[in-house]
Formats: sequence, structure tokens, C-alpha cells
Amino acid sequence: MRPKWIIVLVVGLLLAGCTGGGGNGSAGGRIILRFQSLAWQEESVTANKELVKEWNATHPDVEVEYVQGSWDSVHDQLLTSFEGGEAPDIIHDASDDLADFAYGGYLADLRDLLPARLKSDIPQRSWETATFGDGIYGVPFLQEPRVIVANATWLRKAGVRIPTPEHPWSWPEFRAITRRLSGDGKYGVAWPLKEPVSATLNLSLSAGGELFHRGADGKVAVRFDAADQVAPRTIHDQADVDHSASPTTLGSGGSDTLPGFFGGKYAMVPLGFSYRQQIVQQAPKGFDWQVLPAPAGADGLAQGVSPQTLSIAADSPHKKEAAAFIDFLLRPENMVRLALGDWMLPTGTEALKDPALHTAKDGWATGAALASHLRPAPAQSVRGYPEWKDKVATPAFQEYYSGAIGLAELRKRLVRDGNLVLARYQR
Repeated sequence: MRPKWIIVLVVGLLLAGCTGGGGNGSAGGRIILRFQSLAWQEESVTANKELVKEWNATHPDVEVEYVQGSWDSVHDQLLTSFEGGEAPDIIHDASDDLADFAYGGYLADLRDLLPARLKSDIPQRSWETATFGDGIYGVPFLQEPRVIVANATWLRKAGVRIPTPEHPWSWPEFRAITRRLSGDGKYGVAWPLKEPVSATLNLSLSAGGELFHRGADGKVAVRFDAADQVAPRTIHDQADVDHSASPTTLGSGGSDTLPGFFGGKYAMVPLGFSYRQQIVQQAPKGFDWQVLPAPAGADGLAQGVSPQTLSIAADSPHKKEAAAFIDFLLRPENMVRLALGDWMLPTGTEALKDPALHTAKDGWATGAALASHLRPAPAQSVRGYPEWKDKVATPAFQEYYSGAIGLAELRKRLVRDGNLVLARYQR
């Protein structure tokens, strides 16, 4: 009998070890939450880890474990972890990646979990980026407008009007100025459009373009109206008609354009706001640069964004504690620390008032002035958008910008082929 009891005891201990050491849960009466962060810049990683440490020092009964994730693989990684029952409790992602997870039941509805302070501090337009159906599935906390980074010396010597958020360039003026700045093998602008869809759609909001239109039945259809054409036609004409935009950067990422920008090949580069950190780190000594607002259209400086978000896994056994940690992480003073670490703008009204975000140095003030103009990205809640983007829109825009197809063919592909894709998701 004795060997049997030994075997039972050993198996019992092994099972206890398996259930206690994996997944989310508790240890010795202490709740353990896993927080998967996608922070990658050194300053941002440091800020996140410091805040986790501060939480743990003041909450002995609820320990947060920092888990490092990656933007490059987060969607597939999360899908695998959701289906395997191993998702982190607190999930860092971007609002345009949440739709399938929200509709799939993988994320918790946060409406009854978040405190009133946090709900009221973040504007409704930001909450809309994480609202799917009747629920809210993420807390939008960092946002990144697109701006124009310019060679200040070049623009000053050319004598062009310098735009401000109060008096921005129009799209026709922007095109005319890039023409004026070009010549002798140099270009007025370099568009890094390796991923052309989000840049085009988000900038098109300034001209009133939305592309996706939801009918009374709730279904979404693609239309490519005159307002949708303003931004892409400008980019196309700069590259293929005026030759004021470098043709070689159309397939490049933002970082790829910086050596040419520093080397005096391009006067301006439209980039996400956070690229300023790389410019500060990499610019040659004495290089004079400045941040300008993106061109304005019929709807002014309106621009689409997909904020970074914090969500809670639907399977987390400790949703209230996870929500309390998110509330701590996004207190105004902490949201400012996260924004400065990521070189982005906070969504919170109180955090946006911080003087550190309104200095002229490194263009912070220009970015902060754009915050009130940021809107949910047009494709934010469109089911099937990832497939439409990858299979239809990306190759169509790439061919249009390179001059391989014209505007009529671009419209046909976006609308005809695009609606066929979306229809499969809306049956």
C-alpha cells in the first residue's frame, strides 16, 4: 500500500505545481496579474517598468508581472494565447487591432470596470476608437498625429511661408511649395509609404474623406468620393507629375528616409510624431529641423488616429484588480510619463495640460496643438478591414503612387474589389 500512497502524493504535488505556476491566478493568497507591454523604445520601457515597480511597492496583495511583447507579432501572438487560454490579464495593443478580438469575445467590456475619473478624463472621440457594438474594449491612452518634419534651414532660405496649427498649408499650397523646393536632384518631400493605407486614409479626413460609409442597416460600404481623392491625388501628382516627391521612398518605411533627409536630399518628410526621438538621436550636429502640421482641407486639421490601448482579457479571473492597475497606470502624471517615454501625446485631458508637452523644443507644442483635431481612424470598426487593406488597398495605392495605374483603376479596385471583401464579413 505504501508505494501507492507515495505515487498519489507525488502526482498530487505535480498537479498542484502545474496549476499554480502557469497562466493567470494567485500565489500564496497574493493575486498575480500579467501585463503585456509593447513598449520598445528605451525610455518607454523604462517608464513602464518603473510604474509596475511603483504599483507593486504599494499593492502587496496584487502583484503585476511585466511581460515584454512585440508590435511586429502581437496580433497572431494574442490570437494564439486567447485560443490557448493563456492570454495576459492586461493587454497593450492599438485600437485598430481590437475589432476582431472584441467581436470574438476575447476582451472584457470595460464599461462597468473603469472608474468615473478615467472615463471623464479621456474625450469621447478617443473612446470611440475602442468602442465596438455597445461595448468598450480598450482604454485609449497614447495617440500619434502625423506631422511634417522639415529642414528648417532649407525652408528659410527658400523663403516659403512656414505653416502653424493656426495657419496650416492647404493641400494645393503644400503641393506648390514642394514644387518650389525641388530641383537639381533634390526633392521637396519624401513620402515613406511602405504601408500606404493608414497614412492615406487618416490624412484624408482633413478633406472630409471617410471612404467607409455605414448604412442604416449597419453594413459598411466603400466609396471613393472627391473628398477621398484629395490626399492621394496630391501625393500621386507630387511623385508622378511634378517630380517634387522622391520616387524611391514610396516603398520605404519612415526610418529609411532619415539618412536622405539629414543628407539634404529631401526638404520635408511626413512622419508619425514619435519619429522625433530618432531624429534627435541620429541628426548630425547642427542640423536644424522643425515640426510642421500636416496640410489642412475642408475639415481643417482633422486627422485619423488609432491610439494605443490597454485592454483586459475576457478570461482573466481578476478583472477588477486589472482595471485598478490600468487606472493607476493612467493617472494624469503617469500618463505624461508614458507619453514622454514614447514621444507621443496622451489622450487624457489633464495629462495634455502638462507644460512638458507644450514646449517648442523638439516640436512638442505643435503636436499638442493637433490633439483636439484627432479623430478615430476611418477603418476603426470595420470588420474585414485587415483583409481589405492587405489584399486590395495596399497594392492598389502602391501602384497608383508609382504611376502604374490611374485614378479610375484605383477607384475600381478600392470600391468594387473592396466591397466584395467586406461583404463576406457582413453576411
